[in-house]
Amino acid sequence: MAPTASLAQQAPAPHSGAPLARRAATALAAALVLGAAAAPAAYAAVPGSPSAAAKKLPDGLYGTKDPQYDGVWRQSLALLAQHTVGVRPAASGVRWLVGQQCADGAFTAFRAEPGKPCAAKAMRDTNQTAAAVQALAALGGHGDAVDKAVGWLKSVQNDDGSWSSMPGSPGDANSTSVVIGALAAAGQKPASVTSKKHKTPYDGLLTFRLGCAGKEDAHGAFTFQLKGAAPNADATAAAATGMLGKGFVVAPAGRGAHTPVTPPACKDGKDKKAGPVSAAQAADGGAAYLVAQLDKSGQHLLSAMPGAKPQPDVGNTADAVVALAAGGHGAEARRPLAWLQKNAANWARQSGPAAYAQLVLAAHATGSDPRSFGGTDLVTALNATGPEPAAVSGKHKDADASAKDDGGGIPWWIIGVGLAFGAGLGFLLSGRKRDRL
Repeated sequence: MAPTASLAQQAPAPHSGAPLARRAATALAAALVLGAAAAPAAYAAVPGSPSAAAKKLPDGLYGTKDPQYDGVWRQSLALLAQHTVGVRPAASGVRWLVGQQCADGAFTAFRAEPGKPCAAKAMRDTNQTAAAVQALAALGGHGDAVDKAVGWLKSVQNDDGSWSSMPGSPGDANSTSVVIGALAAAGQKPASVTSKKHKTPYDGLLTFRLGCAGKEDAHGAFTFQLKGAAPNADATAAAATGMLGKGFVVAPAGRGAHTPVTPPACKDGKDKKAGPVSAAQAADGGAAYLVAQLDKSGQHLLSAMPGAKPQPDVGNTADAVVALAAGGHGAEARRPLAWLQKNAANWARQSGPAAYAQLVLAAHATGSDPRSFGGTDLVTALNATGPEPAAVSGKHKDADASAKDDGGGIPWWIIGVGLAFGAGLGFLLSGRKRDRL
């Protein structure tokens, strides 16, 4: 699930969900060179920028960390997840999100003074804009804001059909996928949205597909951005969902429904099937790659930061669960879901509203109960990170997993990620998507 930033100004953004170490070394290199974006990156100290503690956070905002890089992203995911499970968000939370929109329809990561017009040089962000579209379209009653945002997204589509986080940059799989989800949420047919060179979003997304190229264990994968780069699990999870025309919210397939995962048919490093690969086949190949990676690491995906030992990646694993569910691969989603139920609560508690939202949406996609997720009531915990909801339906309880940003009981591998963060990266990359703040 995935928003934006640059090394000096904008941390690489998502799709998918969320900003804790979720962009592998390949994407990090791409971000360093190209300022690429995927899920909002975790807040990093920027020279001259006040700390979160020194600022008074706006009324209605979810989370307690500085919103400079992911305010709209985390707000959108929180509101969308609440709506998905029958919670009516506080009016102040919705009002805050709507007030972040610029006059041209775009959203930036955060506007400290929404009453003032967006400066011409303010960094518009396709990830944050697409996330806001998905949230506001689901909530209803914001048709004008959604239409303006969709119009802006269409205006910054790259010639190859893709999108980048920052308009004018080369496209990436995560940004293209989150925009596809926004178009679908707004009632558009993504295949009918074409660039000046008549390329669709699916054409753009396919440019990041490895298919049968490279080593056998990479078949079906997608790269984040660079043609010929290494396979990227975060980008693959985003693309496998996006190729099916789906966004952050994936409706559960229903009990007993199951579509087997089919790896791409390859011969001599090429797709065995003659003719172009369909969107469904590309999504299925991506799902097969994810399943292979899950099997390798033991029911979860790994993230590898430069110079650090690979660690279990909760955010990417949640994205993979949603991608598998989107393709109807319920049996394959079951094991990583069970791993999340056992291991994700402390990560979400430390990371904040977007992380809770990501887990809520993974539970929803698989037909699981987010109010009893491995002993944690994700819905109550998510609600506690923002203004009190206007209404809550369904059973819920006081979560023993509070939304406080403490490190108590955090597994060693999450602490390890934090150490890697402090050791010199300045921020961590994340996908869709997308969770720290």
